[in-house]
Amino acid sequence: MAYDIYKLIKVEIRGKVAYATIDNPPVNLITAELMGELTRLSAQLEADEDLLVVVLRSANPDFFLSHFDVNAILQFPVDAPARREDYFNAFFHDVCERFRLMNKVTIAQLEGRVGGGGSELSMSCDMCFGVRGKTFVNQMEVALGILPGGTGTQRLPRLIGRNRAVEVILGGADLDADTAERWGYLNRTFGPGQIGPYVEWLAHRIASFPAEAVRLAKQAIDSADKPIADGFRDESYLFQQLIRTEGGRRNMRKFLEIGGQTRDGELRIQELNGLLGGLD
Repeated sequence: MAYDIYKLIKVEIRGKVAYATIDNPPVNLITAELMGELTRLSAQLEADEDLLVVVLRSANPDFFLSHFDVNAILQFPVDAPARREDYFNAFFHDVCERFRLMNKVTIAQLEGRVGGGGSELSMSCDMCFGVRGKTFVNQMEVALGILPGGTGTQRLPRLIGRNRAVEVILGGADLDADTAERWGYLNRTFGPGQIGPYVEWLAHRIASFPAEAVRLAKQAIDSADKPIADGFRDESYLFQQLIRTEGGRRNMRKFLEIGGQTRDGELRIQELNGLLGGLD
């Protein structure tokens, strides 16, 4: 697939990993043009069966992705009463859900500020990583007299808990990287210069494993949103599928050949897992 069609997002494909770097100066505001590109890119990535991992990052060292363009919000139609059945922000909800549900692992590399809709998109990714002293999260909508309308009021309480979400959304104050990690918004935080190498290592490590296992494991994890008995059934069904794949059977046999289930091998399980993916 051709990924050189975007003006505000540079896409680089390395094996089974796509790196999408957002560049919309001066603050990576979600303008109508950038929103259009994110919509098209998310659909293209979702359809690309050669990919297994997607990394979102920024060309701007101070901003990952800011909020939606307030000028554009002021142009939204308000001539008719609000209707409960209207799915008003469907276009943005759809983009967020595409990054959450696509059969690729999605990673947000947050090296600068993230706010509003940028935060909503980040929370939709499978993993988020940040930088101490650089990454700050801010849901600024309530101060403007609105609310996070692109999945934020639903996603954030599920991620960090209801009371903490109330503090972040209603307070409009910065959530620093260390607190965001402690509360569960970020997977990990890093010092300057450390986040890029780790994200690349993790992305290519995941991409080295059998594709069916990565995709169905993500699908099984998503079943945790269901009642636990239903999740158990999904997990069992997906497990049964994987033990029937050639990739699974090949890697299980290789695991035993390289020292799995021996004392020495089990003490080096991270290393053995890397060898199973062809990594040193």
